[in-house]
Amino acid sequence: MGTPVMTCHCTVCTSKNPHDHRLRPSGLLKLGDERFLIDAGPDLRQQALKAGLERLDGVLITHTHFDHIAGLDDLRVYYFLHKKTLPCLLSRESYEEIKARTPYFFNKSSDDVMGGTRFQFQVIQDDFGTEMFAGHRWQIMTFEQGGMKVTGYRLGRFAYVMDLKHFPPEIYEALKGVEVLVMSALRYTSSPAHLSMEEALAFAAKVGARQTWFSHIAHELDHEAVGAQLPAGVKLAYDGLEIPIDVG
Repeated sequence: MGTPVMTCHCTVCTSKNPHDHRLRPSGLLKLGDERFLIDAGPDLRQQALKAGLERLDGVLITHTHFDHIAGLDDLRVYYFLHKKTLPCLLSRESYEEIKARTPYFFNKSSDDVMGGTRFQFQVIQDDFGTEMFAGHRWQIMTFEQGGMKVTGYRLGRFAYVMDLKHFPPEIYEALKGVEVLVMSALRYTSSPAHLSMEEALAFAAKVGARQTWFSHIAHELDHEAVGAQLPAGVKLAYDGLEIPIDVG
């Protein structure tokens, strides 16, 4: 829901620390002059303006919960600007859900405003494996959240696995050798849809990345207080965080 949460007056939601002011999470990979967006949530417009995002070369969708795709329609500005469809990588399940929710994305028309295909969707073939997308070889891993298929992405030594809850043991092999891991850790108490802090720490320890950044964190987690208790190599992410990565 982002932090502050509407109607909430807890110590985190009323905190003056800018790291406690959190929009819904997305990731932006800068590969030379290329820009790849991971998820487009309801705060996408605000995030893109703050980041000065002038172009996009591709979008990777993890799954179709509202907080991860509500900003897709805002991406049409890049179509208007560049007159090119935007490549989008996603699972078959995510593709079908987006098609059902926003059929106008698929309209064929010469009208730039009311019609025209905005996205070039590329459906992932296998739950685990690699996928050539926009000139790069992405490693795919698949897990589940509340009955919905979720896709994790790896590029070289960087991996992004969000909304993790139920996962097959193959995921650890897929993450072997990752040096920078971005993953979700909701709060200390258990959740039916997300890993708790304890579960996320156990997962991160088993992966063994040099850096692990927890994102998708709820308003129960105070940035400074929680950050001071985390083990070496594990930190809480925050809006505007930039991480140098070696994709290999």
